[in-house]
Amino acid sequence: MPPLNRLACALLLAAAPAVQAADLRVLSGNGARAAVIGLAAQFDRSTGNRTTVEFAVNPETQAKIESGKPPFDVAILNPPVLDELIRKGYIVRNTRAVIGRAGIGVVIRDGAPKPDISSVDAFKRTLLSAKAVAYPGEGASGKYFASLVQRLGLADEMRQRMRPMPAEYNVELVATGEADMAVLVASRASGVPGVQLVGLIPQELQTWIGFTGGMSSRTQQPMAARSMLRFFTASEAAGILKLNGVEPFVE
Repeated sequence: MPPLNRLACALLLAAAPAVQAADLRVLSGNGARAAVIGLAAQFDRSTGNRTTVEFAVNPETQAKIESGKPPFDVAILNPPVLDELIRKGYIVRNTRAVIGRAGIGVVIRDGAPKPDISSVDAFKRTLLSAKAVAYPGEGASGKYFASLVQRLGLADEMRQRMRPMPAEYNVELVATGEADMAVLVASRASGVPGVQLVGLIPQELQTWIGFTGGMSSRTQQPMAARSMLRFFTASEAAGILKLNGVEPFVE
């Protein structure tokens, strides 16, 4: 039996106690957008539930959760943000689930010559050869990239080339030709037409952005929410994660 079919059967069994399909709302950071969309769609097909996903940068998602609007059932966030929400009582502690991680990568327009990012020096030369480099101004990967430019001693030379953008519109800037490249969490490039991932930045400069999930302490659908988190972290879900640029968590 194909992996996804096995997973579908497992999910149906896990959800069996629920008599009616649930309407679930997920609040998620942008980094794993394509993976979350793919997992939610498969979860709905397997269980009959109906999932709505809202994406925003992690700080904005955290603010929504703390304000109580909109109500939600599951959150997918970077570990430090999710852990703070657990500490404050917004997320149920024993539902914390590690989904996976993704490194920082370089994205260019489809068909453009691939730049050399194989070493620290090559990566620096590539940055300095670009007219405009997009990155998420408020996202974790964008903040890391901005600090990395400082650490590499390129702040002055890159100042006019840097394009901090909203998280929902940074890779897209490359697709339209308004930026030569984007530097951000590599999984963000998945599913965006008109762009290609060059690869991850050199290991010496790399950081990893984690993705974790948890259930709202106020959900009205706890069984379905827990079922969703089991699905997102099941070994059979690894294929969907990998397809969308996320390295699955392995214990």
